[in-house]
Amino acid sequence: MAETRKRILTGHRPTGPRHLGHLVGTLTTWAALQDTHDCFFLIADLHVLTTDYQHPQQISSNTLEVLLDWLAAGIDPKRSTLVLQSAVPEHSQLALLFSMLVSEARLRRNPTYKEQVKQLNLQPSLGLLGYPVLQAADILLYRGQVVPVGEDQLPHIELAREIAHRFNQLYRPIFPEPKALLSTAPRLPGTDNRTMHSSYGNTILLGDSPEETTRKVMSMYTDPTRIHPTDPGHVEGNPLFIYLDLFDPDVERVKGFKARYQAGTVGDVVVKQHLAMVLNQFLAPLREKRVELAEDKDALLGMLHDGSLHARKIARQTLAEVMESMGLNLSVNQP
Repeated sequence: MAETRKRILTGHRPTGPRHLGHLVGTLTTWAALQDTHDCFFLIADLHVLTTDYQHPQQISSNTLEVLLDWLAAGIDPKRSTLVLQSAVPEHSQLALLFSMLVSEARLRRNPTYKEQVKQLNLQPSLGLLGYPVLQAADILLYRGQVVPVGEDQLPHIELAREIAHRFNQLYRPIFPEPKALLSTAPRLPGTDNRTMHSSYGNTILLGDSPEETTRKVMSMYTDPTRIHPTDPGHVEGNPLFIYLDLFDPDVERVKGFKARYQAGTVGDVVVKQHLAMVLNQFLAPLREKRVELAEDKDALLGMLHDGSLHARKIARQTLAEVMESMGLNLSVNQP
């Protein structure tokens, strides 16, 4: 008898087009997981409102940008389920019910919440405080067993496990306690050597033109101790060589550049020109596919519709079991 595939739930907030950091950190892994798991990929548009409720006009266009990048990077709607969070109202309903099982003090202890409030200088809303509860509902609504995450998301997975455990103990065992699948991919630096993040303006987008990619690479941070091209340079921690290690398939060529850089016989400009060429070659097939997919908006919306419809059938069943377990099962005929 064939072993049942474990179910994965993971996703992105549609905050804008995806960049190289997303490709290295999540999308490449997600595409591979389609071969071994039952994958649900969530475009978490409700989560956007927790930090940027003042610009709702951007959500729809950003959702399609994210979908295009996912598809171009290898996410296949024939092998996985693509879900638009707001198209499945059971996400919000389950989050409300789960919120009864979590104290406010527990949510305030969440280190991610504290960090976001501090870094983004936010006046936090109830929605932001309850973000991890909605995330737990996202996962458990489909009875997700595995959640691919980075280390910064581990507190959220722990809360999802706590909620599942508490529900199962109080009522009846419905939910698995999901396990984190930690990413082994390195965190890709942005062009300014900070973590690549849209809000920092330091990204290289998957959909950037070759010219735009080259312009961004030529502005990249390198070795601040190197004043002249003939000065011996450092390759450890240097974004140029982090990128070359990841994207240049010619290992010996990269070794040669490193040796010359350390010896002061090749300048930053030459290395950057080479990196721009490597990145443009690497991204060319993805960009071509992205442009082709963008020509048919109806097909894109159809993929989200079909995936969300399939997801909602599962979501309705889960919510019905939860409501019955919590005593919310009185049938009232509507007039």
